[in-house]
Amino acid sequence: MKKLMRAAMAIALVLSVAACTTTNPYTGQSGISNTAGGAGLGAATGAIIGAIAGGKSARVEGALVGAAAGGLLGGGIGNYMDRQENQLRTQLRSTGVSVTRNGNQIVLNMPNDVTFGVAQASLSTRAMQVLNSVALVAKEFNQTRLNVYGHTDNTGAAQYNLELSQRRADSVSSYLYSQGVNGTRIAAVGYGLTSPISSNATEAGRAQNRRVEIVLSPLN
Repeated sequence: MKKLMRAAMAIALVLSVAACTTTNPYTGQSGISNTAGGAGLGAATGAIIGAIAGGKSARVEGALVGAAAGGLLGGGIGNYMDRQENQLRTQLRSTGVSVTRNGNQIVLNMPNDVTFGVAQASLSTRAMQVLNSVALVAKEFNQTRLNVYGHTDNTGAAQYNLELSQRRADSVSSYLYSQGVNGTRIAAVGYGLTSPISSNATEAGRAQNRRVEIVLSPLN
């Protein structure tokens, strides 16, 4: 009975954390923090695992203990990505690179005017400065995977754009590696013209589609 009460207290603490809200300092909007959201997700997962392990009476206690342990794990991942996001926003402020959070993923959108010349795959000096900052954070948060995605507009042949986007993704990947980021954490993929984020009917839209994205996510 005492074990059951302790487990209940633990899960109550985790779920109270998961119910907390936070205000995004960049948008001014309030919502559940990523740390708290991770704790809630972890708690639910842990509860399921805990409930499976044991007989009828053990399942109740197992669910509670599993929820508490899972909540701490999920909250830890969310907190890790929160801190990394804050560092990236600080480092990349006023560089022209946007930082977007999507669950436990952080997306860095590097527009083409920051990274490459027209039809070129050689990094500009400005791009190197940006990637120096990204590498600095990536080395500090070394449990993160970096997926580098190259994209183009629809000007020219599809095969040419695919090859150009791959060369650009490779250039970004190679530079990050040269700055000390472990190569096993980096992958580079070119998508050519297949993943536009705006209409290719206007120059402004095509400019948005010419980009390199670095998507950071937890290794585990």
